[in-house]
Amino acid sequence: MARVPYRGPDDVDEQYRDYVVSSLQPGKAINVYAAAANNPAVLEGLRAFLSSLWDSSGLTDREREIVILTTAAETGNAYEWHQHVNIAADGLLTRGELAAIADDDPAPFDAGEVALGEYARAVVSRGVTDEVHAALSEHLDDRALAGAAATAAGYLALGRMIDAFGVEVEADDEFVGWDPR
Repeated sequence: MARVPYRGPDDVDEQYRDYVVSSLQPGKAINVYAAAANNPAVLEGLRAFLSSLWDSSGLTDREREIVILTTAAETGNAYEWHQHVNIAADGLLTRGELAAIADDDPAPFDAGEVALGEYARAVVSRGVTDEVHAALSEHLDDRALAGAAATAAGYLALGRMIDAFGVEVEADDEFVGWDPR
């Protein structure tokens, strides 16, 4: 059970209503946003930050999802994993690749994607070394490197907020599981 109430669009001032709903599923309130809506100004800033990671990170959609899913798997955040398996399974990653991320199995990925996953795990564990950074630098430019670090760190922070609030998968949904095959 969530530790804070979920606030729907009708529970916040009009200027914040759009922030409670999913940008990918218009009209559907998403629990993580509904929990953060207890402080609408923070929710507004959170959504702006997350939007910048989606729109301006320098990563491809596939790379972004590899970072987010690796972060979720590394931290054991079932809510974030569930949300992004559903996003990535829509043509960005195969079910086998998703399971490989959960299992920390690099086999299905090319060298750049392996370096990206290792980098995301290192951000989560505070283990980014010169070698880890250099390995990813072989595949990404400086803009995308900054985007990869910000995406991993941003979703780590979001995951910690989800954990703190006890956010649950939406009532009309069922957890996809760590092996989505």
